[in-house]
Amino acid sequence: MCLNVADADRAVEFYTSQLGFTESWSFVTADGTTENRYVAADNGVEVQLSETEGEAEFDQGTAWDHLAVMVDDVDEAFERIDHYGVVEEPRDQPEAGARTAFVEDPDGHVVELVQPL
Repeated sequence: MCLNVADADRAVEFYTSQLGFTESWSFVTADGTTENRYVAADNGVEVQLSETEGEAEFDQGTAWDHLAVMVDDVDEAFERIDHYGVVEEPRDQPEAGARTAFVEDPDGHVVELVQPL
């Protein structure tokens, strides 16, 4: 799951010190506007905390960004899944070390398909 946050440092501090997560990795988007920090629990759950420059307040509807699902082959899954809208077609994201695609579910929630490069 990816949560939009106003301050990545503050969010990481909360999840690590208050909920027992461990900071696992991070990357900044190629355009330098979004910092993505990840915290993981011992049971394998990982949360992406995404701080975008200039965004500090979120309505309930924008407090989270998307659900990420690991797949064996992004291109095959993109073609096979009965999605309800294309947000972003498959592409490599070298800064994240992954090939991704984004689609919408029946309710308009964004789902990211992820395949490690």
